[in-house]
Amino acid sequence: MSSWSEERRADKAADAVQRREDREFESKLRRDERRKDRDEKRTDDAQRRRDRAQRRQARAARREKTLTPGNVYRKGTLGLVALSALASLPAQILHFVAIHWSLSPIGPALEGAAWVMAAGVAYADERKLPVWVRWLLRILSLSAAGFAANINYQYGLSLVHHGLDLADAKTAGLGLAAVTLGGPLFFEVRQWVLTLSASVVDPKKRAEAKARDKHEKRRRRVFKDVVARQEQLLLAAPFGTLKAEEAFARAWWDVKGAPLGVTADVIADRLDAEADVSAVLAYADQTPEKLAVEFLLADIFKGEGGASGTLSGKPSGGPRDGTSEARTALGGKGKGSDSSTADTERLKPLAEADLEAVRKLADALGGTGRLSARNVREAIGCRNEYALRLRDAVRSEKKD
Repeated sequence: MSSWSEERRADKAADAVQRREDREFESKLRRDERRKDRDEKRTDDAQRRRDRAQRRQARAARREKTLTPGNVYRKGTLGLVALSALASLPAQILHFVAIHWSLSPIGPALEGAAWVMAAGVAYADERKLPVWVRWLLRILSLSAAGFAANINYQYGLSLVHHGLDLADAKTAGLGLAAVTLGGPLFFEVRQWVLTLSASVVDPKKRAEAKARDKHEKRRRRVFKDVVARQEQLLLAAPFGTLKAEEAFARAWWDVKGAPLGVTADVIADRLDAEADVSAVLAYADQTPEKLAVEFLLADIFKGEGGASGTLSGKPSGGPRDGTSEARTALGGKGKGSDSSTADTERLKPLAEADLEAVRKLADALGGTGRLSARNVREAIGCRNEYALRLRDAVRSEKKD
């Protein structure tokens, strides 16, 4: 019995614990739901604030764009034009109707002619038509507006018969004539302002176009034959298939026979420059240290049956022979000159061919002052003593 009672109490306790846990779980769910609802509400409120801010910014941007000086001028001018038309047109209609009812279309026709011609000026500016077309349209527009202004002035004077005094009638006539002429004039000035402002919108583009035109003019003046060939290529190719620069490059190749910017004179000058550089490098290869070593070795091996030949491989002194065999400072036994060559170098007479070669070398270098034993020795192919004698002889000739 007691066991059953204990089990009963244990079950009740377990039920109580379960109910408490269920209540806590339900309470937690409700708290989570309320927190989630608050978060969603805060998110929605923030989004609504952002949307309102964006709408305010958009309205401010539209208002700023609408109230720019350019928009105010364009729209304000159109408003003035509309008011002038509304003021002048009824007076013209009444004037012609007073004459006869069938003349009522004349007023709108005159006013419409003035406005249509003014719109034609704007269209001519947009299409870049010749200047004379624009001025013809301006003259027609002002002529129609002037005739309509005269009619409105006469109508204003006729108001004397409707109870106005003469001064008021003249004022009315002048006012009607002014608005009749003012509308087309306002529209014309507006068109001038818009055209001029459009031309200065991007000064960089205008400067680029000006530079391009100058480049084309100079190209046509300097390379007339190439430009003529370019025009032939453009005319021969289907319209729009060949660009002007591509045609000029092809025309350059056809006329000059070389890539763009290269001519026969340029190639010749380049080859001459390369030859000069090669000669300078060849001279630079004969450094003083290298020459000193070669002379030292030549003096050492001279007594062994060989002689110190020339540094350039040509015979020392005498006329130069392009077919002579080269001889180096280190020539072997039996292959060099006699040992007496060095001793007789000072006494050997100067060959006229060598003197002439040194004279040409001096002219090429720019004067005898630029002659040296080294460049004379390398040009003639001789020993140093002989080169010194040649140099001194040519210098003395120039002094004489």
